[in-house]
Amino acid sequence: MQQAWLSLFILLGCDVFQIECPESSCFSSSHKNNMASCSCNTDFCNANLTWLAPLSPSPSSWGVSSVCALVIPLALLLILCVCMCLRFIRDGVAKLAYGRVTPQCSCHTSQSSDLDLSSIELHQVLGQGHFASVWSGCLRGVPVAVKVFPASYKQEFLREKKVYSLALLDHAAVVHFLGAGSAWQNRDHFLVLELATHGSLRSFLCQNSSSWACSLRLARSLSQGLAFLHSDLQRNGKHKPSVAHGDLSSSNAVVRADGSCALCDFGCSTILYSCYGQQHRDISQVNTQVGTLCYMSPEVLEGYVNLGNSRYLLQGDVYALGLLLWEVWTRCHELSSGGAVPEHQLPYEAELGVSPSQEDLVRLVSECRERPNVPKQWGQTFQGIHTIREILEDCWDHDPEARLTAQCTADRLATLLP
Repeated sequence: MQQAWLSLFILLGCDVFQIECPESSCFSSSHKNNMASCSCNTDFCNANLTWLAPLSPSPSSWGVSSVCALVIPLALLLILCVCMCLRFIRDGVAKLAYGRVTPQCSCHTSQSSDLDLSSIELHQVLGQGHFASVWSGCLRGVPVAVKVFPASYKQEFLREKKVYSLALLDHAAVVHFLGAGSAWQNRDHFLVLELATHGSLRSFLCQNSSSWACSLRLARSLSQGLAFLHSDLQRNGKHKPSVAHGDLSSSNAVVRADGSCALCDFGCSTILYSCYGQQHRDISQVNTQVGTLCYMSPEVLEGYVNLGNSRYLLQGDVYALGLLLWEVWTRCHELSSGGAVPEHQLPYEAELGVSPSQEDLVRLVSECRERPNVPKQWGQTFQGIHTIREILEDCWDHDPEARLTAQCTADRLATLLP
């Protein structure tokens, strides 16, 4: 026996109790109570002792709880880091391209103060809609149109007021908004608007046929109004986001004394707010009203369109615009080639009657892909008939992506000017 490092006593060689020494060299990897033994079976094999490093425990010897305790926090930390990085990158790119959120961001809407309605006078009912009635009236001696919402339809009133209150919503082809307020007696809600001399476009077309110049004026003002509504404008620190009308029809446009049209009735409209360059809808605008049946686009009739998709909302308006242009031109003298001008009809009235069902419209418009009839006599004497047909077909194309934009429609109509 000899003394080793750290007072470790080592037994070398074979002891008397061992029948056979298993190895030719001395290897030792453990000791107990300062004693270690090494057995070998060759001469002087105990002259050199080799220490074997203790084996590390294999991973399989770890408990399941130990693995979970290590992996789960690391996974959560990794997920948190990834989320923070993505948020940082998104905000950084957005701020670089669009700047900070400011009061000019379209998420911030203009606030209009309520009118004093103590002196308002209501004269006669001009029309009745889903949620409100429209009256001719007078406010401080000025003739006005008044849209009256019962107290139970406050949300519909606020939704339409929000559209009229948008900054920069001032255009010749959009009805002028004069203010809003509530009656203290019965809590009805009022929108006060300009009073158009000839009433709705539908009533005007029912009562009047028109010259080509008048028809073109009606058509151009309709397309210009829709193009303005769809536009995204920034001017003098103010922002007007795009607006999808959602219920464009001859009942929701009026005719002024000068023969131009103005769009109105924004109860089904959707404001496409934009912040950091991304469009989104105000959740308060979500409603089940999607317009007048006979003006609905094929994709809306079939329910295949996501009404949250701004592109489809805008192109649905263009489809309805095509039907409006058809209505206007069917009452034009020149297009009738000197013959009798046909009576006014709504789109698909000749095929399905005045009040078609949605199922009938789906079958005719979506499945059969029929459109209102363009009379053959339109092309006999009128030089611009080819352009007119192209505009109609490109507005009411079955594929929303293939339709014109409202601005492109306005530009094409401008080419028909003498």
